[in-house]
Amino acid sequence: MDRPVTLFTGQWADLPIETMARMTHEFGYDGIELACWGDHFEVDQALADDNYVKQKRELLDRYELQCHAISAHLVGQAVLDHIDERHQAILPEYVWGDGDPDGVNERAIEELKNTARAAQKFGVDVVNGFTGSSIWHLNYSFPPVPPKMIDAGFELLAERFNPILDVFAECGVKFALEVHPTEIAFDLYTAERALEALGHREEFGFNFDPSHLIWQGVDPVEFIRAFPDRIYHVHVKDAITTLNGRSGILASHINFGDHRRGWDFRSPGRGAVNFEEIIRALNDIGYNGPLSIEWEDSGMDREFGAREACEFTKRIDFAPSGRAFDAAFEEGQE
Repeated sequence: MDRPVTLFTGQWADLPIETMARMTHEFGYDGIELACWGDHFEVDQALADDNYVKQKRELLDRYELQCHAISAHLVGQAVLDHIDERHQAILPEYVWGDGDPDGVNERAIEELKNTARAAQKFGVDVVNGFTGSSIWHLNYSFPPVPPKMIDAGFELLAERFNPILDVFAECGVKFALEVHPTEIAFDLYTAERALEALGHREEFGFNFDPSHLIWQGVDPVEFIRAFPDRIYHVHVKDAITTLNGRSGILASHINFGDHRRGWDFRSPGRGAVNFEEIIRALNDIGYNGPLSIEWEDSGMDREFGAREACEFTKRIDFAPSGRAFDAAFEEGQE
């Protein structure tokens, strides 16, 4: 299959982009998905300096790396979230500013618009990212949550994201939400509701990532089949539940990598995700875009894991059949 296997740099932003590009090539990847943090892809620089995107492309060409998407997860988180001190650690200083919550939301909205403009200038047509959520804290309905409070969260999505998507439309770029806990859409039904809130705008779709669905009990294949025309990008990432009678699915306020958690991420092929069925479903919907590895496994050396994950993904990918296996019998009856 000619789907390129790429590496998302979000978990590698501690490394300079030159080092990251070299390593990505050495690991065997066809391409790279650049995070919009660290020095991997700087939106403000891309818009201010006409040479920036040219030099970035030259760097990737030097290491024979394609680039089909950039990713703005961190700034996207601040569009709908109730802003608090946690956000300062993930946002550029010029977006955080003085930390006033309303101002941070407004600057995050403008930064996401600018990310569409920078993507257009760089020559990619997908921006992956988050939306944040003003209603995530209402997920467990106690004290009882009136439906109007949930309605308000999706109304806020429409209010804040429609102007963002207007810019995406002008730029010919799509926004691919990674359906994920803490986002306005975190499972199949909330993804449906997000699409409805936005009037099913073509500019808004999904970065499919099975790892965030599997531990919730959502079948990733069902998600693909529910949104065949909205899978704009794919992350290859694995997860596993480790419920042993002591651990809980809500993870007990215990951080990733701790054996006491009820679930955790795993390197692709080492968790519970059935990638065989995912490839078959992607073939059924005609998805020919990147298979981008978002590597997260707290129990494994990341360089070993990234190399192994590339090999695994290339091995499990295959093209759909262009011919029925029993076609010969039908031909003989003609």
